[in-house]
Amino acid sequence: MRQRRMAAAVALAGTALIGLPSCTAAADRPDAGGRDPLARFQQQKVTWHGCQTGSDDAIGKELDDAKAQCAEVTVPLDYSHPEGRTIRVAMSRLKATDPTHRRGTLLYNPGGPGVPAMQLALMVKKAEPTIAARYDLIGMDPRFVGRSTPLNCKWPTTSIGSAGPDRSTFDQSVALAKDLASRCAGHRDVLPHASTRNTARDMDVIRAALGESRLSYLGSSYGTYLGEVYLQLFPRRADRVVLDSALNPELYGPDLTSTSGPAVTSVMKNWAAWAARHHDDYHLGATTAEVLSTIDRINQAANRGPLRVGSHQVDSQVLPQLLWNVNAGDSDELYAAYAADVQDLSDAARGIKVTPNERLEGVLTGLSAPDADGSASVTTAIQCADRAASSRDPEVYYRDIEAHRADEPLFGPLTRNITPCSFWPTTPAEPATKVHNNVPVLMVGATGDPAADYPGQQVAHRALAGSRLVTLRGAFRHTVYAGLFAPQNQCIDDTVNRYLIDGKLPSTDTTCPAMPSPSEG
Repeated sequence: MRQRRMAAAVALAGTALIGLPSCTAAADRPDAGGRDPLARFQQQKVTWHGCQTGSDDAIGKELDDAKAQCAEVTVPLDYSHPEGRTIRVAMSRLKATDPTHRRGTLLYNPGGPGVPAMQLALMVKKAEPTIAARYDLIGMDPRFVGRSTPLNCKWPTTSIGSAGPDRSTFDQSVALAKDLASRCAGHRDVLPHASTRNTARDMDVIRAALGESRLSYLGSSYGTYLGEVYLQLFPRRADRVVLDSALNPELYGPDLTSTSGPAVTSVMKNWAAWAARHHDDYHLGATTAEVLSTIDRINQAANRGPLRVGSHQVDSQVLPQLLWNVNAGDSDELYAAYAADVQDLSDAARGIKVTPNERLEGVLTGLSAPDADGSASVTTAIQCADRAASSRDPEVYYRDIEAHRADEPLFGPLTRNITPCSFWPTTPAEPATKVHNNVPVLMVGATGDPAADYPGQQVAHRALAGSRLVTLRGAFRHTVYAGLFAPQNQCIDDTVNRYLIDGKLPSTDTTCPAMPSPSEG
């Protein structure tokens, strides 16, 4: 769930030398007779209607209450055969509140993959009314997500979790990954078409159907990868594009998290310094080292046997998922909530009877629940369609985990674990997108981002040679714009808003100062 150098004169002129897409589906080019095979989709009439589908549709009611409109567009299932089967993609629209000064349509994707975006466009309007005044805001549920021809493999769990401390626990995760993949086999006809490339093509059908010559875009986390792919496929149709916490386009896919352990460990250390200064409140340790020792003690206890936390069993495969939540954000409020979780887990590791706090109870309940709405299976389906797993041999993953036991004892078995993509019943229909172009783009991100690590952001920056990167230094948070999912920074917000409203990219890469981080307060 996010860096490019272009001659200054070209960037300031607002034009670019555009790199060609790495590969195209048949529908991305005219046929032999010069006809556009997508014309019937691009020229379809969009019929707007109310969003609520029934009395129990809380999301639809919230959209209706906000005066949003909803609609569906028809798109090809397989863009290499646009004359074939079609699917429906749902979207919401919040019309610009200042129509006199409206400058276009801005599509928002908050990340995921597998996250419905129709409702979340409301967050942008609430957080940045100046942007909502100038743009029609579009929230699109990506194909097979939410209301867009949903895909559900009916998984009994939402996660495989950590590989645990030894071969037996790793083998359990392999068996689970294999089982989950087999449950998607009945959807072989659509799985290869769940890719980000096709979602980007769906975006362009929406652009055309709305009568827009160009599309502005705001993407965060996975939404940045979707934006990167759109820029590569449709460079001349992009207007003002903002990528918040960009993912490495060379790595995105089933094994994306394999390099995330060190970044999350850095966040853990930053939080530990904060917790040490609040030892009187949480009793987790008076120094950073002591707090980290508490974390290690909890981990060792879970490796020996499940911890009892209320009605839940927290074993070695679940605990790293709970501790991963340190990446929620680096504000005092979020760090305090995480400290309360660790306090409960620490007591459980000591054998003390624990009634988990409300937040921890919610997380544990979610981890033990089945994948009722299909969000976990469709997330995996998108990743498996984008890029094949690095290996279909479990031994490759086990050797990698063992090689990093010493330097990544807590998060390595989680981030490097095997996924269902190693047993997926289909293979990607197209090669992974090679991102390389000079389209002007604004990128923003934090040096301590745990989910889109800063080296990966820099890879994206180099691939998008027309981009400007604004870096929030000293911050340990994932996403930085508008306080949508992490603490807000006025410098970042001002830079993004200036670009979206006035079209002013920074003349060069620059930085924004973070407010004093919890480790410096």
